[in-house]
Amino acid sequence: MRLMIVFLFNRVLHAVAVLFGVVSVTFVLINLASDPLAGLIPPGASPDVEAQIRHVYGLDRPLVEQYVDFSSRAMRADFGDSWRQGRPALGAVVERLPATLALTALATALAVACGCLLGVVAAVRPGSTWDGIARLSALLGQAIPAFWLGTVLILVFAVDWHWLPSSGLDGPAGVLLPALSLAAYPAATLTRLLRAAMIETLGADYIRTARAKGLSPRRIAIGHALRNAALPALAVTGLQAGFLLGGAVIVEGVFAYPGIGGLALDAVAARDIPLLEAFVWVVALLIMAINTLTAVIASLLDPRLREDGLAFGGAG
Repeated sequence: MRLMIVFLFNRVLHAVAVLFGVVSVTFVLINLASDPLAGLIPPGASPDVEAQIRHVYGLDRPLVEQYVDFSSRAMRADFGDSWRQGRPALGAVVERLPATLALTALATALAVACGCLLGVVAAVRPGSTWDGIARLSALLGQAIPAFWLGTVLILVFAVDWHWLPSSGLDGPAGVLLPALSLAAYPAATLTRLLRAAMIETLGADYIRTARAKGLSPRRIAIGHALRNAALPALAVTGLQAGFLLGGAVIVEGVFAYPGIGGLALDAVAARDIPLLEAFVWVVALLIMAINTLTAVIASLLDPRLREDGLAFGGAG
């Protein structure tokens, strides 16, 4: 128990440091890209009007002072009001967050289910037809962009067959096509990784001993080999969950899905800096939470990770 508490404390400290780094990088990139108020100053505005607008938004202060003020507020989850919506920026992001979490959770579940099934089948029967199908599926899943796959799914299942809605979130069916588009790449990655790990594990000495004892192939594959081969797959699953949160920005735009991805695209188009900063902060926080949860699960599966106080290199 003590080791687990120390482990979690170290992860929290690491998460705070990473969050501060994300906040700092966000501020630098926004100010390097262009003038933050370029989209708010009316064309042909006089210098007096421009100076007044800059004063209202606090952009007439020295850059260092702006950074200190922004970073201190951001670490307290205070991003001010959205420039376009006129309400707290963080509240606008949190309002859309449940839809994105539902999409990411379903996409992760589909990726894990498909990746584990194809990876295990391919490893148990290498060189078979099932192995060929699994490897081809993994190749296609990694080669096809999510936005292109989403467009094809809309044409087939929504336009031609009228089975599922093409956009929005009209009931549970509205999340299925975006989730399939998001799940393809991580499912392919898990398939290839789990196949390689399972093949290596099935050649270990303790697996040969289990076969000599007369254990069934299914029990050997699921009860013995899969548990050891699952650790690297678990690490990749945590990373892929973060990838899904980032990839949701594009996919939500394709499907007009009412999540934080679509909100971020609107914020970029409207140059709504507080809203964009709140979006980056929320996504970074979610990714760190997912990585911490993955590390905890891994430490429970393999106590050596917990005893060292690290999981997957201590980075999340």
